[in-house]
Amino acid sequence: MSGFLVLEDGSVFRGRSVGALGVAHGEAVFTTAMTGYQEVVTDPSFSEQIVAFTAPMIGNYGVSPQRSESAQPHASAVLMRQATGGDWTRWLHGQGIVALEEIDTRALVVRLRERGAMRAAAVAGAASLEQVLADVRVQAPMTGRALVAGVSTREPYRVGRGQTRVAVLDYGCKRSIVERLNTFGVQASVFPHDTDAGTILSDRPAGVLLSNGPGDPAALANEVAVVRELLGRVPILGICLGHQLLALAAELETFKLPFGHRGANHPVLELASSSVLVTSQNHGFAVRGDGPAVTHVSLYDGTVEGIGLPGERARSLQFHPEAGPGPHDAWPEIEAWVEEIRVAQAA
Repeated sequence: MSGFLVLEDGSVFRGRSVGALGVAHGEAVFTTAMTGYQEVVTDPSFSEQIVAFTAPMIGNYGVSPQRSESAQPHASAVLMRQATGGDWTRWLHGQGIVALEEIDTRALVVRLRERGAMRAAAVAGAASLEQVLADVRVQAPMTGRALVAGVSTREPYRVGRGQTRVAVLDYGCKRSIVERLNTFGVQASVFPHDTDAGTILSDRPAGVLLSNGPGDPAALANEVAVVRELLGRVPILGICLGHQLLALAAELETFKLPFGHRGANHPVLELASSSVLVTSQNHGFAVRGDGPAVTHVSLYDGTVEGIGLPGERARSLQFHPEAGPGPHDAWPEIEAWVEEIRVAQAA
């Protein structure tokens, strides 16, 4: 079955359907990760996005329930040069995901790097190109969109056991973040994105983790207000969107990157030690700022990759230290934070 991708600028990329039939709208983005395709598709941060894989062959090691980062897929559609392995394409079809192979992903990525991430539609089956393009151009852009309500848990729940309890504010939390906490003997109390500060503090957590998630952080005024209320009252660690929300609570600014940082090979400089971490990343917005609060910077474009607010007992990372998937350079970041809050709890 034939298919195509159309970008809002009118660019068309032809391909062949290997997933579900239909039309999927979203922001066209790309990831340079060579593995972890199932994790990417099930990562809530990819909500409302059409994901192109730059690796030439995707699917060669199959699928497994243990690799999913959430209970369901969140990417709107998947674009590949070549889909390999029947398990992967059967899974895509069974999950109702529009997926195209034989896409010229190299040309697509060049277009997105030159012109930025764009509104788009992936089509599997018969459809009018003119009508699809017209529909694309009336879709809302990612800037200004608050998407966390669509991916956050609706009810609080707990995962793991241990005397140390961490409250996780779920803006689209990846399963591997909670699993890393559990690995260090932490019980995670996961709360919906709109939980107020009083409810979180009444659970008496040793620390609060602000999770990853999709959309524009500047559109989340209520979530920023809660983070601001928590500052100084409990240790805080922000990851990805959580990093951006902490920055906004600290009166820094966020902005949209032209084509984002998505992949498992992003070098980050830790300023205090001058060491370089190869990191896993997935974000389309970034923090603007400089000065003593900045702890990490991207070696690709100099954007802020971490901030520290010692007086408020808060810090954050733009990259994913849980590395699901990705290199393990940043694994110690979560463990070090857990040890700090344990020491503070015992004092």
